[in-house]
Amino acid sequence: MSPAMADDDEGYRRGPVTNLPLPRYVSLKATKANVRRGPSLTHRIDWIFKRRNMPLVVTAEHGHWRRVQDIDGAGGWVHYSLLSGSRTVIVTADMLPLNMRAEPDTPMVAQLELGVVAQLQKCGEDWCRISAGGYKGWVRKGNIWGVGAEEIRD
Repeated sequence: MSPAMADDDEGYRRGPVTNLPLPRYVSLKATKANVRRGPSLTHRIDWIFKRRNMPLVVTAEHGHWRRVQDIDGAGGWVHYSLLSGSRTVIVTADMLPLNMRAEPDTPMVAQLELGVVAQLQKCGEDWCRISAGGYKGWVRKGNIWGVGAEEIRD
C-alpha cells in the first residue's frame, strides 16, 4: 500500500488527506490545468488538461495534490484547487439516446454525440439521469464514463 492510501475499518481505500474514498470521481473546475509528474510545483509539467468540467478519477492524494486520470487513462498530479466535487460524465456512445425515463422504450428527449460532457444528477443500478445542452433525461450507465458501475446516487 502506497503512502497515498489508507484502509478504513470496512476495507475501503481512503485518502490520507481528505479521508474520502479512493478512487473517486471529480471534475475539472478550471479551463486549464497543468498535469505534473509528481505532487509539487517543482515537478515537470507533462501536459495540460484544457476541458472545463471534464470528469476525472482521483487515485491518490498528497498534501494539496491529487493524482488524477482521464477517460483515456492519461493523468498525473493536479493541484486540488483546480478540481471540483461537482460530478460530470462523458458520453462514450455516439448518438446516445437521452430517454424521458429510465426505461429502454420511453420517448427520446435528445441524442448525445460521442464525447459530450454532461452533468451527473442521479443513478440507479443501470440508468443515470444527466443534463447536457439544456436537455435532461436518462441514459444507460454503461454508455457514460465518470460514474462507478456499482454507484447509486439519489
